[in-house]
Amino acid sequence: MPSVEPLNTLPIQKFIQDVKQADAGRQKELRLTIDQAKNLAFTLGAVMARMEGDLEQLVKDSANSSDEVIQITMDAGAGWK
Repeated sequence: MPSVEPLNTLPIQKFIQDVKQADAGRQKELRLTIDQAKNLAFTLGAVMARMEGDLEQLVKDSANSSDEVIQITMDAGAGWK
């Protein structure tokens, strides 16, 4: 199984911190430089791509597993105490 490279989420963390500070200071807007915006966009893209890959692997793995049998008995509450 190939090793999974860790994601650098620092741009996301910095953006969240900037939003918190702007909100605490009651600012009406938050500005990003183009470099900050690109880093944020690329990081979000990488995170979303990783999540999509993980979801596809989960679906593939669950499709290969045997189906679980669940038995339900309807007895109108007989034996309920």
